Amino acid sequence: MIASATLYTDRFLLRQFCANDLPFIFNGLSNPDVIRYYGVNYSTLDETNDQLIWFNEIQENETGIWWAICDKSTLNLLGAIGFNDLKKTEQEAEIGFWLLPEYWGLGIIKEAASAVLGYASKVLNLATIVALVETENNNSKKILKKLDFIYQKTLWNCEIKHDNPISLEVYEKKISE
Repeated sequence: MIASATLYTDRFLLRQFCANDLPFIFNGLSNPDVIRYYGVNYSTLDETNDQLIWFNEIQENETGIWWAICDKSTLNLLGAIGFNDLKKTEQEAEIGFWLLPEYWGLGIIKEAASAVLGYASKVLNLATIVALVETENNNSKKILKKLDFIYQKTLWNCEIKHDNPISLEVYEKKISE
C-alpha cells in the first residue's frame, strides 16, 4: 500500500480524503462546470461514496494516490489532485485534478501540482507523468504547459461521453532527477 502523505505548499495543505469529505466531493463532482471536461460525475451523495472507495482502493493497490487540496489557514476544501494508473515497472502515472469554480485562476493547481510531482519523483520513484485532456479543455492545457508538460499526440474519438465521441490530448512530463 502507498502510505498516506500530507504535503504542504506555501498556501495549501494536501491530505488524503476521508469519509467527512463526501459532501465536498459530491459538490465538486456534480458541479456542471467542474465535470464538463472531467471523466467522473455523480448525481447523488450516495453514488459519490464510490469515489471515496476508489481513492482508498487505488492507494491500497498501489495504483494511485489522491489528495484533497485545502487552504492552509482555513482548512477549507478547494479541490483535488492525484495520480492514477500508476505503473511501478514503467515508473509512470497519470495526473488528474479539479477545483471548485470559485477557485479557478488563482494558481492553486500549479502550486499543488509542484508538490505532488515532487512526491512522485522522490517517494514514488516515478520518471514520467502523463496527462489526458479533452481537446476543448483549454484551462487544463494551459496549466499543463505552465508545469512544463509537453504535448505528445491527440487520440481522436477515443472515448464516448454523453453518447458523443471525444478526443483526448496526451501530455507528458519527465520528472526523474
